[in-house]
This record gives sequence, C-alpha cells and structure tokens, in this order.
Amino acid sequence: MKIGIYGQFYHEDSEIYIQYILDALQNKNVEIVVEEAFLKSINKNKDISKNYSKISSFKEIDASYNFFLSIGGDGTLLKSVTYVKDLGIPIIGINTGRLGFLATIQKEEITDSLYQILNGNYFISERSLLTISTDPKNENILPLNFALNEIAVNRKNTTSMIKVETLVNDMHLTSYWSDGLIVSTPTGSTGYSLSCGGPVIDPSTNSLVITPIAPHNLNARPLVVPDNCTITLKVSGRGKSHLVSLDSRIATLKNNTIITIKKAPFHIKLVQLSEDSFIKTLRKKLLWGEDKRN
Repeated sequence: MKIGIYGQFYHEDSEIYIQYILDALQNKNVEIVVEEAFLKSINKNKDISKNYSKISSFKEIDASYNFFLSIGGDGTLLKSVTYVKDLGIPIIGINTGRLGFLATIQKEEITDSLYQILNGNYFISERSLLTISTDPKNENILPLNFALNEIAVNRKNTTSMIKVETLVNDMHLTSYWSDGLIVSTPTGSTGYSLSCGGPVIDPSTNSLVITPIAPHNLNARPLVVPDNCTITLKVSGRGKSHLVSLDSRIATLKNNTIITIKKAPFHIKLVQLSEDSFIKTLRKKLLWGEDKRN
C-alpha cells in the first residue's frame, strides 16, 4: 500500500501527531511518500524522531497512490485537492487545526482511526467541484481551474461596491451591487458562503449556492440552483480589475471579463470513518444540540 502525505506546521504541537501518523503507517508496512517541502520540515523538526526509514518525497503525484493523507485543517485539505486533482485518490483529512469540516479525523484519535481505515472500516464521500473559464482567457487560472469549496469574485483596491451581472443558463438573474459574489458547492456551503448568510447543504445534494457578499440590494438573498446549471458572471466598478478566488487561490481579472462557472467533470473522494456522518459533524462543529433544554 502506498500513501502520500501533505501537511503544514502551522498548528501548535502538531509535530506529536505527525509522529503518531508515521509510527502507525510504519507499523502497517505502508510505503510512505511525503510532499517535498513538508518532508524537509519534518527532517528539521527536532521533536520528531528520525527512526523512520524508506520515506521518499514528491512534487507531483500519479494514480499509483492508495490514499492521500492531509495533515492540518480544512485549508490544508483544500491544498491537497490541488495535488490529487482528477486522479480519484481518496483523501484522508486529519484535523490538527481548529474547526475541521473537511478534515474530520480528530488528532486525539489518529492511531485508531488510521488502523480502521487501513483495515477497510471506512466509506467514501464523493464531493463535487466547480470549474471556471474566462473570456478572454487568464493564464493564472488555467493550470488549476477547479475548486472544492467555492469560486468567488471580490472587489480589489477599493472600498466601493462592485456590480456583478449574473446569468443562470444564459438567463439574466440579477446584478448584485455588493462586495462580491460566491458560487459554492454543497461542500463549501459550510465555509465562506455560510459566513455570508448562505444555507447549510448536505454534500450529497446536487446543487450550487449563489451567495452575495454584503449586498446593497436589500432583497438580495442566497439562491440554490441545480448543479447542472451554467453560471455566468461579469464584474464592473470604479476600479479597473477585481479578484477571483478558487478556494485558497487568487487571481486578478480585468473588469468586464466573462466568467463561466460549471460543475467540474470529476469528483474528490473524502475518506470518512464508518461511524461518521455529515449530521454528526454539524452537531459537533456548530454545537447544535448544546442548548441546555436538549
């Protein structure tokens, strides 16, 4: 069995959990391949013992991996998606960060959780993605033109609102006067969209959410549409350009660029433990059910 590992040392005391992971995988005789920069960080960290062997590094991966292990928070897992791309490799998200909607395996249970997965006690949650194209084409977007959580347009270098002309299946929806606009997958509904008033959507739902960011239109509300829709955006405003973000990646586009957003032709596979569920994650992360009356 071959497992790729990617992570970052952003979180306090995360090195102890990395040690648990390396020990657990070596006990199962797994071939461990670590992202190049992360492996250098591991080798420099004095708190991680160097008794492991036969660990190599990668800059890119291929379809030969059985799993891809993301160590960190949801941001780290989103970065992991840019390595896995359309290869269909299941991603194991280990949460050494804070909230962790995507990285659902808790750091306190790393060893037991990994053993469960290696023994086949897990299921795959397939997540849809978004893809983007622009007219004229933007070279900064083309290499990784997909997003697991959301694609958003935002104002840049100005405190003034922008105007986001929005079409759904070539039919004019409205023009949002706002700080920006989010197009989210069900997976991303608990992220940026949620903080802007969007609904929570089960990741198995075949839908997209259009959520305005601080709209000046008082009647503007988030809209849920089928995920087979094509959403077209055109931004204008006092500035000459605006930002477009694909999860954690940001590019600058000139105003009046035509942005086309669709469901991507592939899915991301997230590994979930057998006893986990989206409802359980909601209750735990959003503290639903914590009311004393319950």
